[in-house]
Amino acid sequence: MAAWLLWLIAAGLFVGGEVVTLDLVLLMFAGGALGGAAVAVAGGATALQLVAFIAVSLALLAVVRPIAKRHLEHRTPAQLDGVDTLVGRTAVVTRAVDVAGGRIRLGADEWTARSQYDGEAFAVGTTVRILQIDGATAVVGDALG
Repeated sequence: MAAWLLWLIAAGLFVGGEVVTLDLVLLMFAGGALGGAAVAVAGGATALQLVAFIAVSLALLAVVRPIAKRHLEHRTPAQLDGVDTLVGRTAVVTRAVDVAGGRIRLGADEWTARSQYDGEAFAVGTTVRILQIDGATAVVGDALG
């Protein structure tokens, strides 16, 4: 079997291991294995392939991994994801909303909703603002407030 093919198989195994560990170490070894494969394709000796593997792996571990980990672990505090992106948006009431429940249309989606305060109610067609998401229910309030 050709040496470059063995390096490619090794790179694939490292990537597969990375999917399980998610630590970004095995991914750097996969890059090193691709370096070894490149030397093998160029006709380099086995010792030179190993040197390329070690050198590329160490370089990736020293330079790329810290940057990648920083980007994955330190998200911007203002970065919202999931249902948090809905807070502050406006929706239209499709079934009267009060503290006991109701329905709103947000874009193409219809949500269950309830008002924030007891005694607060919104008629069909009223535009409301989503104040928070409580499970699968939008807590809404006056769109102007």
